[in-house]
Amino acid sequence: MYQRIIENSIKDKIGKGKAIIIVGARQVGKTTLINKILNEQDYLFLDADDPSIRQLLLNSNTEQIRTILGENRIVFIDEAQRINDIGLTLKIITDQFKEVQLFVSGSSSFDLGNKLNEPLTGRKWEYELFPISWEEFEKKEGFVKSEQQLENRLLFGFYPDVLNNKGKEKTILKNLVSSYLYRDVLAFSEIRKPKILDDLLLALALQVGSEVNYNELARTIGVNKITIQKYIDVLEKMYIVFRLNSFSRNLRNEIKRNRKVYFFDNGIRNMIIGNFNTLKLRTDIGPLWENFLISERKKQNIYKDTFAKMYFWRTKQQQEIDFVEEKDGKIYGFEFKWKAKSKIRLPQTFVKTYNAETKVIDRNNFRKFVTI
Repeated sequence: MYQRIIENSIKDKIGKGKAIIIVGARQVGKTTLINKILNEQDYLFLDADDPSIRQLLLNSNTEQIRTILGENRIVFIDEAQRINDIGLTLKIITDQFKEVQLFVSGSSSFDLGNKLNEPLTGRKWEYELFPISWEEFEKKEGFVKSEQQLENRLLFGFYPDVLNNKGKEKTILKNLVSSYLYRDVLAFSEIRKPKILDDLLLALALQVGSEVNYNELARTIGVNKITIQKYIDVLEKMYIVFRLNSFSRNLRNEIKRNRKVYFFDNGIRNMIIGNFNTLKLRTDIGPLWENFLISERKKQNIYKDTFAKMYFWRTKQQQEIDFVEEKDGKIYGFEFKWKAKSKIRLPQTFVKTYNAETKVIDRNNFRKFVTI
């Protein structure tokens, strides 16, 4: 079992009078984490994947909830996004049953259909959980084994089942993509055309590290730009992809409105394109490395509340920086190279304009970048 970075923070919030909510894609370890935190404690477990539990909690009033809770002082509702209007039910529990510590897990499809956030304003501690991070992986496996596994992690990613079932990575990733990720996207959003979803995910997977043009995607897939925007928004809320916007402040020739799209997990990306060839046989080592580094940095920034803002930078003259981070009023620029040459200089226009600190991240010095 992997020690998750947010575990101690969650433990500190127990008994503080608010619901503790963990959101993230299916199979990233939400249920495992809560069960570990509640180890050896008595609690009521309500699994919303069970239709009878969903019916029990649907539109329940205070007295009905009192009967359901009984004498339990700890309640864990799992996969709660499957319950209609779950936000109102959770509000009743937090408001009317002050002695109850409520734990809730679910995908962010809460936001898509169940209006969780509005009823629970000021009543919840909310955490995001992602696939295992490099820091969590290295703490369990140790420095040497982690180093030996770096190529596999670029290929197969960090989903817990993938890490725990060596030799079965492709089968597990195939099931993850088809059975869990797609199921939730299609079930909890207005997306009703799997073919469009397939085509869009493939296009995004092939463009990792490159700027994404919604108009071009729309023409390629055969839909309008609004549909592309909607689908990407859903994929982002379901923790499959995330966007980086372009950084621009002072220079007239900076690209101001473009974006890049990355995957939260390399394994999911590689399953979508159907390519698990070794690095020696690949033409996309650069995008794989970039996706790994940026997704790991995003995990760290969220887990550790750094409040850093993440971007990329490019000018119309094709000057470019892979990754820009703004933190505490300071600008940082990073260039990513799998095997860096001895002398790489980032664009001096950027460095001088923003008084930026810059660094090249390669496979020899990446650990500090992905652990902060």
